[in-house]
Amino acid sequence: MGTVLDSHFLALTAIVTVAYQSLFFVITALLKFDKVTDFAGSTNFVILAILTLVVKGSWHFRQIVLSLLVVIWGLRLGLFLLMRILQWGEDRRFDEMRANLGKLAVFWIFQAVWVWTVSLPVTVVNSSNKTPSLQAADFIGWIMWSIGFLVEATADQQKLVFKNSPQNRGKWCNVGLWKYTRHPNYFGEIFLWWGVFVASTPVLDGAEWLVILGPIFLTLLLLFLSGIPLLEESADKKYGNVDGYRLYKRSTSPLIPLPPVLYKNLPSWFKATFLFEFPLYSRNLPQEPQN
Repeated sequence: MGTVLDSHFLALTAIVTVAYQSLFFVITALLKFDKVTDFAGSTNFVILAILTLVVKGSWHFRQIVLSLLVVIWGLRLGLFLLMRILQWGEDRRFDEMRANLGKLAVFWIFQAVWVWTVSLPVTVVNSSNKTPSLQAADFIGWIMWSIGFLVEATADQQKLVFKNSPQNRGKWCNVGLWKYTRHPNYFGEIFLWWGVFVASTPVLDGAEWLVILGPIFLTLLLLFLSGIPLLEESADKKYGNVDGYRLYKRSTSPLIPLPPVLYKNLPSWFKATFLFEFPLYSRNLPQEPQN
């Protein structure tokens, strides 16, 4: 169907993303209704994948597969998060934003940047005229996506079941995959998007390799800003004086799944250097009393 605005659909996807997120921003600001926030983010990925695939109209196998993977991920996550927030009630992330239009606008702008940037690999693949035969990178990327998707979906369901059980009220989730990493859902999400990038590499050339900024941005976001730090702070404030929680935190990897018996015996420098156990994840943990 030809080129729309630019050869890689970067302007097209930016315009659509800004418009879509602006719509939900208006809904949130006017109606004070923030239950659709995560749904708006996840489904935006779906829209961009389908839009770029259809507009280009090439329908190459690689494009179809990558688009389908993004659609499956976006729909699963979006519906899961929507059902969860409808069940749990208000999103506490917005407690300080509901009465502050500026803070709310910054959040929605950032969400638009997140969607557009992380979508870059599939956007560029769908805009490409190159049709190399399937390579090892395709299969490796698809396998990485499958592993990440399975981990994220399983972790989400395990935590939901745990939190919905009355006997677990006031407890931190340490069952299933949560025994081996404090944030298995984030590990799955990061891993699957790196898989999408790997699967996109057979068609990349020159400046197109900058799409690596997508998974890099997501990784940095979850490691240092809106993901792990916020949840670690919340958990430390709730359970920081509980001996069992402190033991769980010392013996459980923050991101990469590892057996607790192995992780707890690793030196601190190794954890911080290779396993993302950064000091900021414990800055709100109460100091243990000195004997």
